[in-house]
Amino acid sequence: MTPTLKISQLTKTYAGFKALDAVSLTVEPGSRVALLGHNGAGKSTMMKIVLGLIPFDSGSVTVCGAAPGSAAARAQVAYLPENAAFHPALTGEEQIAYFLSLRGEDPKRARDLLDRVGLHAAARRRIGTYSKGMRQRVGLAQALIGKPRLLVLDEPTSGLDPVSRRDFYALLDGLASEGAAVLLSSHALTEVEARTDRIVILSQGHMVATGTLGDLRRTAALPVTMHVTARNGYASEIAEALPGAIRVGADLRLSCAQENKLGILARVADLGEKVADIEVVPPSLEDIYSHFSRRDGQ
Repeated sequence: MTPTLKISQLTKTYAGFKALDAVSLTVEPGSRVALLGHNGAGKSTMMKIVLGLIPFDSGSVTVCGAAPGSAAARAQVAYLPENAAFHPALTGEEQIAYFLSLRGEDPKRARDLLDRVGLHAAARRRIGTYSKGMRQRVGLAQALIGKPRLLVLDEPTSGLDPVSRRDFYALLDGLASEGAAVLLSSHALTEVEARTDRIVILSQGHMVATGTLGDLRRTAALPVTMHVTARNGYASEIAEALPGAIRVGADLRLSCAQENKLGILARVADLGEKVADIEVVPPSLEDIYSHFSRRDGQ
């Protein structure tokens, strides 16, 4: 399968500082890739290069089989910035109809696009009356014009309420199922943890980790946390069977290495009805992100 986006050994320098240092990345059709990193890690620089807004020093970038910024690439790429801005005197419908006209498409499709992002009721209100989250949804409607093959999204859920965030990711799921590739940058780690196929972590211009969440958990080898709830009267007995566990009332909490997880679970299972419940909590994406970012800094 030909990648929608292919970046190889990409390097970009600003006044002697390497914003990106030999970064390689591919995004396949239908895949959702999360780009994570601290402020200044190189995320925005990478996105600007992919969009053809700034040149790069060395390496290669191919966007939908074309050079970034070329007419062929622009026709197949959509971009949503963190703070989308539109003319406050226009209604949502008028703004999207205008963008449709610029792309040579039927302006009458504006209402359908706004319906798709949950702005049906506000389509004929002036954008100046919209909340930040509503303006972000106008931006998403604009990004959907032309059925793009690659969506580049910079903090796309900024300003959205929890329900709108859920709807946004459901929409991304639908676009990915239709073959669109998604590259999104976000600081909302709990969101991307469950709604992306692959994670890329940048730190100080380097790619310090990439893979699925499961891949990163195995590579980081961070401890697993277990919460064991004892039935009445059995907490002390369970604590004796699980050395190192911390007792909090009827609950016992312990951490273990990934390779010891199954052995401890077997010991808990042997306790039978003395155990009321057990919860296994793997390292979160936030834990993994902190691990790789610290490692690179050291």
